[in-house]
Amino acid sequence: MLAPPRIATAGRLQSARLLALVVPSALLGGALLSEYVGKLYPCEMCWWQRYPHGVAILLALGALLSPQTALRTRVLTCLAAVAIAVSGAIGVFHAGVEYGWWEGLTTCTTSGATSLQDIMNVPLIRCDQVQWSLAGISLAGYNGLLSLGGALLILILARVRTA
Repeated sequence: MLAPPRIATAGRLQSARLLALVVPSALLGGALLSEYVGKLYPCEMCWWQRYPHGVAILLALGALLSPQTALRTRVLTCLAAVAIAVSGAIGVFHAGVEYGWWEGLTTCTTSGATSLQDIMNVPLIRCDQVQWSLAGISLAGYNGLLSLGGALLILILARVRTA
């Protein structure tokens, strides 16, 4: 069997690198928009989902700034995909807590509170209550679906083909 052309492999890695930046940026941007524009304050587990996206963005930027032929480019891209998948796994866990499939945290959080007055004005957000949903899927559920799907696609595109 003939080996695939190198151009096709390079194009797949380039697509993987771009997706590794676009997926977490879009999901983190959506979370921030829902908070600051939509006034949907995050609970503790919502915050947990954001951190891996930030890590993925940094790893993806490192991959984009590295030469495409360098081994570190593929490694950074795959690590970004793993970070995105971690956020997705947290999102699936959080959605399960919201829907009562399993027990979650018992703590709540106040978002954006920097003073006692802020704490008094910001509502307590429980991790086991859905603030917003579309077609029966919460924001945590969408993060889980989109993150895990995006991570899988990135890993498929970044894989090394052998002849």
